[in-house]
Amino acid sequence: QVQLVESGGGLVHPGGSLRLSCTAHGVAFSSSAMSWVRRAPGKGLEWVSDIDDGDERTYYADSVRGRFTISRDNAKNTVYLQMNSLKPEDTAMYRCAASRFHLGEYDYWGQGTQVTVSS
Repeated sequence: QVQLVESGGGLVHPGGSLRLSCTAHGVAFSSSAMSWVRRAPGKGLEWVSDIDDGDERTYYADSVRGRFTISRDNAKNTVYLQMNSLKPEDTAMYRCAASRFHLGEYDYWGQGTQVTVSS
């Protein structure tokens, strides 16, 4: 059974940092591209970042580039999202997703972890 489990969310002040984790079970993790997406209250789904398999090339939305860093540990079947200099507009439910064949074509989703940035 495929399962993606996120953790690491919480409440943080503006300017603070969080590191999200997503651990995959039942997925060929090392050959899957991994992504983070988010949904802010009252808004649509927003792509945040990708990390490819193989060369582990990374991609970022303009809204987070320079503040967020995606990485992966294939030995632990885990993808991370280091979030620095957080802003209130980063408040959202963050979900990870796995793409088996084509980056951005999501085959599996996690349930999400809530990030709230507030003073």
